[in-house]
Amino acid sequence: MSATRSNDGTTPNSLRKREKAGPEKPWLFRTYSGHSSAKASNALYRTNLGRGQTGLSVAFDLPTQTGYDSDHVLARGEVGKVGVPICHLGDMRVLFDQIPLAQMNTSMTINAPAAWLLALYIAVAEEQGAKRSDLNGTVQNDIIKEYLSRGTYIFPPAASMRLITDVIAFTYRELPKWNPTNVCSYHLQEAGATPVQELAYALATAIAVLDAVRDSGQVPEADFAQAFGRISFFVNAGIRFVTEICKMRAFVDLWEEIGRERYGVTDPKALLFRYGVQVNSLGLTEPQPENNVYRILLEMLAVVLSKKARARAVQLPAWNEALGLPRPWDQQWSLRLQQIVAYETDLLEYGDLFDGNPAVNAKVEELKAAARAELKRIEDMGGAIQAVETGYLKQALVESNTARVRGIETGEITVVGVNKFTDSAPSPLVASEGGAIMTVDPAAESEQIERLKAWRASRDAKAVDAAIAELESAARDGRNIMEPSIKAAKAGVTTGEWAAALRKVFGEYRAPTGVAAASGALANDGMDELRAEVKAVAKRLGRPLKLLVGKPGLDGHSNGAEQIAVKARDCGMEVVYEGIRLTPEQIVSAALEEGVHLVGLSILSGSHVELATDVMQRMRAEGIGDVPVVVGGIIPPEDEARLKAAGIAGVFTPKDYDLTAIMRAIVALVDRTYSKAA
Repeated sequence: MSATRSNDGTTPNSLRKREKAGPEKPWLFRTYSGHSSAKASNALYRTNLGRGQTGLSVAFDLPTQTGYDSDHVLARGEVGKVGVPICHLGDMRVLFDQIPLAQMNTSMTINAPAAWLLALYIAVAEEQGAKRSDLNGTVQNDIIKEYLSRGTYIFPPAASMRLITDVIAFTYRELPKWNPTNVCSYHLQEAGATPVQELAYALATAIAVLDAVRDSGQVPEADFAQAFGRISFFVNAGIRFVTEICKMRAFVDLWEEIGRERYGVTDPKALLFRYGVQVNSLGLTEPQPENNVYRILLEMLAVVLSKKARARAVQLPAWNEALGLPRPWDQQWSLRLQQIVAYETDLLEYGDLFDGNPAVNAKVEELKAAARAELKRIEDMGGAIQAVETGYLKQALVESNTARVRGIETGEITVVGVNKFTDSAPSPLVASEGGAIMTVDPAAESEQIERLKAWRASRDAKAVDAAIAELESAARDGRNIMEPSIKAAKAGVTTGEWAAALRKVFGEYRAPTGVAAASGALANDGMDELRAEVKAVAKRLGRPLKLLVGKPGLDGHSNGAEQIAVKARDCGMEVVYEGIRLTPEQIVSAALEEGVHLVGLSILSGSHVELATDVMQRMRAEGIGDVPVVVGGIIPPEDEARLKAAGIAGVFTPKDYDLTAIMRAIVALVDRTYSKAA
């Protein structure tokens, strides 16, 4: 007998009522994807949509994210590695070929050039016959967090805020269904933010943006609630899922509080905290990677269990992202997890499961109180922009990440398969050729560059020049940048040309690293023996041991480099760290000028072979080829072998979580190298 039937075969009244009402509509199912080329990414998107994905989440490669064309010197080795390269309207056409944009909900993770990628999207949609008012989706367009975590900023904070404001003011009029800014706390947690910091820094960013929109005069006071209601968030959910549930409920309450009290918004719909989520990638492990499946499930539950604070869109990482680029099958597995929770369980048939729970209520209030206090501290500094420029926010994140890393090192924080329960049978999931990840064809970069050259040769040069001149004029005169950007897109202007025009007007920016002032060491940190080793080697060298930490290419994920720099400094080394986005030539020049004993390269974009080899060749050409070079990043075993064959002295991957052990290896390497030379 069916468990949902009574003895007479009828359906009980309570179940009949629920069956009639039916479950609520699930969140949007997304996978964050894009690689190699617009054509390859389009095929992946159409495959995923055919498998039940209900929204797109576009990953762009690093040159696109930082406003460079694929043939720029800084783009070498980076084209198509962590996302799709989009240089012009032709690339965008191919990316969305046979995908009706009037019917699609598209999220684009793009920040500094958000106005440009949105302009390209609008131009393609209009070619398809779509009305602007039909377009539904999101541009991340949160440049403040780029100064703190991902590093794909271009312009100074004031100019960046101007661009964010222009997009918001344009979309509220022209694209009323579009989310023009996706305030992103996801990367703050990846950079080490505590739940309180994630709450406070994201909300401080939203306040800075809304204040700028209000003060710009581009949105009439009567329409401000509309602009407020289109601000969305993109959050992170970690493994401590009870705390994460409470964090999300705190976000809901604090956002409504800010809307009512600071901006006078009263419309309940406009006051809703609307957010998408990708669960934590920072906690995915290289050792025993199969365990990541359970982590991803638990982290997803944090953002779907509580109806009051349920995500509007969810995208899940794949189990093997700590190893490299996921394959389509790996992304399908993550998509199926969402579908099982939404369609096989009864989650969507009930109201909120946590209303009235005393433990949840207490934790939510605790988080809200601490977040309000941190918001007040930032407000007293003059707001989020000032807190970025002084280095306060970056320093706080470096320190909290240092505490997290130290906790894993000491075992205070348990990570199964990494610092506890490490004995393991070999995983059959990674036994396949290529280590169970997808690799980008090296030919993809040269093919993209050839397509770019052909595009430039085929366009109307006079129309391009006129569009760029109009773009520069709008930027200088303070006019909204969006319509000139759309005209530039249709004229054939490239991503690099758009960004270069604005660089000419706004200049570029290098954000504080947060390393110099960050506190890493403790009085009883157990590093006395290591400090003694550093001192002994320095005595043999005749001067302090000096380490250069370099971030070549466009990879802005600086957390690992920052932690190495802080740890090296705390154990007695002199450290040269100049931040992100350096050319191999600049790194070699710094190594030569500073007289360093070792160069450490941090590369997480997959371009480690090309960039590390380039650095090595340049060092030999400058006569410092005897200085050892080590590389850290997400590096497959076969690439590790290639790097060592090319002369790299050491390779460190996410499995090397013990920073003290890394420092010991570096000290021993320096000692061996210069002892032989002597």
